[in-house]
Amino acid sequence: MAFDEAATVGMVLRALEEGAAAEDLLLDVIASVQGRVGQEWAANRISVAQEHAATAINDRAIAAVALHPSARTAPTRGRVTVACVDGEWHALPARLLAEVLRLRGWRVDYLGAQVPAPHLVAHLHRTGPDAVALSGSLATRLPAAHATITACQAVGTPVIVGGAAFGPGGRYARLLGADAWAPDARTAADKLAAGPLPRPRPGHQAIDDLPHLSDQEYTLVARSRPRLVRSVFKELEGAFPAMRGYTEVQRERTAEDLSHIVEFLAAALYTADEELFSGFLLWTAGVLDARGVPAASLVPTVRLLERELQDFPRATATLRAGAACLTRTPLTAAGTAE
Repeated sequence: MAFDEAATVGMVLRALEEGAAAEDLLLDVIASVQGRVGQEWAANRISVAQEHAATAINDRAIAAVALHPSARTAPTRGRVTVACVDGEWHALPARLLAEVLRLRGWRVDYLGAQVPAPHLVAHLHRTGPDAVALSGSLATRLPAAHATITACQAVGTPVIVGGAAFGPGGRYARLLGADAWAPDARTAADKLAAGPLPRPRPGHQAIDDLPHLSDQEYTLVARSRPRLVRSVFKELEGAFPAMRGYTEVQRERTAEDLSHIVEFLAAALYTADEELFSGFLLWTAGVLDARGVPAASLVPTVRLLERELQDFPRATATLRAGAACLTRTPLTAAGTAE
């Protein structure tokens, strides 16, 4: 947090020279520190600028480890393409995986953040890798992840996925038809080393395997996001009087939060998982509370969205479950208020 890049890089280089394993430095030191950075931001103990600066320094520390002579490993295995889902800017987890795979003898093509599916598929045609490792941190990118998984499999390349976007235990990885899921970089590397992932069956179209999408609720909510944000923002002042005293900056942040809420609602509709939305609301409540913003404002927001979407049964059920979660009302197994 002192923004001392030279000292940070110097520390990891000294550790390497003293015999520390490069993989341990990447995953047990740098990745752990990055996790702490995220926790500090969520708790409002550091700013967005500080978080970005710390992430950039961590990225340089990864590069220093990767380029050190003790970490140079000649390729002895096959080829893996590592990429982030389209729209996913959190690239550090994918970068860490790429370096771990290189250390273990893989030839790695690291494509970085937000890789559009058509460009990824074009790369697969040129290089013919044994697998694609796809990283995603935000559940709002799951529809894009699904399209990417399907596109890679359509050209015969298996896909292993990882990252917080794919849910506890990788539940959304299975839902979206990924060939494998790993909770962390070590496990991903172990799975790839254990043997080749099964090649996708010819003609497989995983994107057709979600029958709940036939009701069009996901599509309509996703496309209506700007209108929903405007409508709810307009009504929120009456439903939450404290908002009348907000500064212009606070009002802008409220509009951004509204947009994120609708995005996560759409993701919950895509996956047919109300817990995805409720979990996001609880996380948001914690972030707001840490910033001195009343988390109580989320309940009227959800209620207003429910009114706007009253003709959408799955959306209203998801919103009710979220409101019940915020007010600590016990939920039944079906996710509705008791």
